Amino acid sequence: MNDLFETIAKIIADRTDRDIAEIKPESTFEELGIDSLDTVELLMNLEDEIGIEIELDQKVETINDLVKFIESKQE
Repeated sequence: MNDLFETIAKIIADRTDRDIAEIKPESTFEELGIDSLDTVELLMNLEDEIGIEIELDQKVETINDLVKFIESKQE
């Protein structure tokens, strides 16, 4: 499991009052009860946490989609 996934999972667990163990790479934001407003706030928290700006210019549906998207921007 990579650090980026762990960081995202921790933020989501905090925001949704879920156990971090429930959050899997294939979990969709919809399944986790995260709407578009929550996603914006999640991304802002994530930017603070990892120190890069995230311009979400494509649709991400799962946690893994978000991890791959961020990794592609870091290269």
